[in-house]
Amino acid sequence: MTDTLVSSASKEVRIGFARPFVIIGERINPTGRKILAEEMKNGNYDRVISDALAQVAAGAHMLDVNAGIPLADEPAILAEAIKRVQAVTDVPLSIDSSIVAALESGLSVYQGKALVNSVTGEDERLESVLPLVAKYGAAVVAISNDETGISEDPDVRFAVAKKIVERAADHGIPYSDVVVDPLVMPIGAINSAGKQVMHIVRRLREELKVNTTCGASNVSFGLPNRNGINCAFLTMAIGAGMTSAITSPLHAEVMQAVCGADVMMGNDPDCRNWIRKYREPAADGSDGRRARRGRRRRPD
Repeated sequence: MTDTLVSSASKEVRIGFARPFVIIGERINPTGRKILAEEMKNGNYDRVISDALAQVAAGAHMLDVNAGIPLADEPAILAEAIKRVQAVTDVPLSIDSSIVAALESGLSVYQGKALVNSVTGEDERLESVLPLVAKYGAAVVAISNDETGISEDPDVRFAVAKKIVERAADHGIPYSDVVVDPLVMPIGAINSAGKQVMHIVRRLREELKVNTTCGASNVSFGLPNRNGINCAFLTMAIGAGMTSAITSPLHAEVMQAVCGADVMMGNDPDCRNWIRKYREPAADGSDGRRARRGRRRRPD
């Protein structure tokens, strides 16, 4: 079974078929968050730090760090954000940018083995990102689209993923260090989006033997009760073989769905994680012993 190892300076996380599902916290991303974008642009990282701590406390195993702010010095901001996050938490990070210079800036300050998010199937992108991944000994997210865009044919998306895995090998990057994102489309717009992902994930697992990830909340975009859809999607995706997702751990129902899926897939031995998280406390104290209500002492 394939394991993808990522690490911080002091902690390792393994993404793998026979391991608990890995949650990569999505909150450190200024896209659509005007206040966070303005703060990061002005050198204020307080919200970045609080978001990092909150996500780890909620159960995130890794954190995605993005600094995509228009008209800002993204390489400098991303590097600083990474340093600030690594100063307050020991979970491994996903370094997230579409700008190669920003990826290199982030990798240059990162302590450990990072996950680079991301590379796509365009030849130019492959030849600019993969050498960087190899240089720093990182793992990489492979997004299954190329010059032709995002195909609605899952087999075309699989072919793009296969191309990226093969090109990575040409650069000395093993398939175990490639985590494929099959691309989750909004199911409210494309009714077959869920089935497409399940089909690709099964093929990726069985044929390429690579781990997978996705932006899980994309599936529910535009729908009411988004967490309900996200929970259904994640449990089914885990059943199909998906091994990680970039999502928010701050929604308790989503985390519960993931934990339950781990139990059902046999990746929570003896249900230990589930019991630890959800066992009700003893009514009369943490030791579980019954209270001695009005018990009279026997006479001597």
